[in-house]
Amino acid sequence: MLNIFYRKNGKIEVSQSENEFSKIILEDVVWIDLLSPTGPEKRAVEKFLGMEIQSRAQAEEIESSSRYFETDEAIFANTNFLTPGPEEYMMQAVSFTLVDDSLTTLRDVPLRSFTELQRRLQVNPKRYPDGYSIFTTILDQRVDLDADMIEILSKEISQYAKRINQQEDINEDLLIDINQLQENTMLVRENVVDKQRLISNLMKSPKYPSNLEGRLNVLLQDITSLINHTNFCFERLEYLQNTVVGLINIDQNKIMKIFTLVSLLLMPPTLVASFYGMNVKLPMTGTSWDWVIIIGIMLVTFAVVLILFKRRKML
Repeated sequence: MLNIFYRKNGKIEVSQSENEFSKIILEDVVWIDLLSPTGPEKRAVEKFLGMEIQSRAQAEEIESSSRYFETDEAIFANTNFLTPGPEEYMMQAVSFTLVDDSLTTLRDVPLRSFTELQRRLQVNPKRYPDGYSIFTTILDQRVDLDADMIEILSKEISQYAKRINQQEDINEDLLIDINQLQENTMLVRENVVDKQRLISNLMKSPKYPSNLEGRLNVLLQDITSLINHTNFCFERLEYLQNTVVGLINIDQNKIMKIFTLVSLLLMPPTLVASFYGMNVKLPMTGTSWDWVIIIGIMLVTFAVVLILFKRRKML
């Protein structure tokens, strides 16, 4: 899908056809948004810009030299946007190209921040005079969404802490859930750090307008606070994980203690039974009440061991 946002008679017009490029000039275009574009759409945009747009493989590169670089004509930036799922978060690569005052974005999935900004752009075009302001607004919205995701993670962590304090369902499944929360927290932190690196590079660029520097500084401060929050969430999850492991170990130790005590309590009666089970003449045998005497001895030995354990507070 192709969306072209360009100025016409003081308003922002939108076109979804690559044929529109023959009717407009680059100076009038503020934003070209490519969502899972077809081959002809991508080639039409590249021809209009006069340069090649980065591929998805280039956008997913983790090396800093591939994530952000500049040429004499353009700025190329790549970053990841998180999309929440039912159980885990997914990283979606988005590529940005800034040529003169026009922004071109390339993505494969719908993103709420893009949809909302496109609606605002048509309602209030004066607020977004060029592609740089649109790019800054996208980053601003994404940082806000990342903050919302961190808040959701924090609430989930609090719910798990409450379950642990009430000792509800303390088992291996709870450990797996906590581990998944740790993975999600690390993904959010990685995503936020990626934005921090991108904004730092933008602030160093001589191409970026100086009037947007204040907004970028505020974004960096917000990101720093989000990183601190994610660190706190991860430390809290580690504490919960250690607590669950400790509670599970205590329960297992209790079970092993019961088995051990039962075995020790039964050892003297078992010894008596084994002794009188030998096929030799033994004391207190030879009468019809032999079995009663043997059972009595076994009960006495059991009672002695039980009393000794209780006195030593082993039971």
